[in-house]
Amino acid sequence: MLRQPFAIPAVVIFISSIPMALGMVPRNRLYGFRTKRTLADEPTWFRVNRFAGVATMIACILYFTIMISKSYDGDFRIWVIHLAAFVIPLAAALAITAAYAKRS
Repeated sequence: MLRQPFAIPAVVIFISSIPMALGMVPRNRLYGFRTKRTLADEPTWFRVNRFAGVATMIACILYFTIMISKSYDGDFRIWVIHLAAFVIPLAAALAITAAYAKRS
């Protein structure tokens, strides 16, 4: 697992998303999905951060799936696949959460 290029960041992000998904992170300016709307309203904060936590965990699981199925062997092309498998789901999770936050 340590030879996989984005395994450690994916694990760190996954673990840091768990408290958000469980609704354990109070409003703050350092940790969570922070927007003017979420910081202004506590129920919105918890609803959007639960959504963000789950979306981010799903994105990490997608990367773990690619990591297991397409193991990195030093080939630059495989590294690019890992990069895309790491960045694209996380970007999608953030974009979907931003859209969800606007509707909340």
